[in-house]
Amino acid sequence: MYAIVEIAGQQFKVAKDRQLFVHRLNQEEGKQLTFDRVYLISDDANTTVGAPVIKGASVTATVNKHLKGDKVIIFKKKRRKGYQKKNGHRQYLSQITIDSISLGGSKKSSDQQASSADDKAEKSETQSKATETKEAPKTQASDQDLNDLTVSELKAMAKDKGLEGYSSLKKAELIELIEKA
Repeated sequence: MYAIVEIAGQQFKVAKDRQLFVHRLNQEEGKQLTFDRVYLISDDANTTVGAPVIKGASVTATVNKHLKGDKVIIFKKKRRKGYQKKNGHRQYLSQITIDSISLGGSKKSSDQQASSADDKAEKSETQSKATETKEAPKTQASDQDLNDLTVSELKAMAKDKGLEGYSSLKKAELIELIEKA
């Protein structure tokens, strides 16, 4: 049995008791993790593909240790120019062991459900605020219809009102200047 799961932003093909090196995880050594973003689970007879993820599926893993990967040397050179740069990098990694793959055994805890409900409430509040802010400028613009005018027409209007310093302004700045006057 194997699964394709997203761990730390990357997709891995995992099987039970397999050890993996993944980008550094924010867990202490010896702790267990559960990954809910499972894209595919396959055993000998059946293959289940998610759209995009399989609901209820999870992969449980244990963090073995944190370490650094092999050194990667970056060498840049431009011939006949005397330009050479040498740089190195070692990636921070975590070694994990896959404990189990379950198709429908993981359930969200009540804390996670409450936090997802709070997130949905916050999104609806921000969307309502966004619609309010979009409506306010439209009412101001409809009074004078300044947004429908071109930049040259706005500059002519500013000149007629006796304003100064409008020649280098952008359209939005011109509209602001004319509304203030």
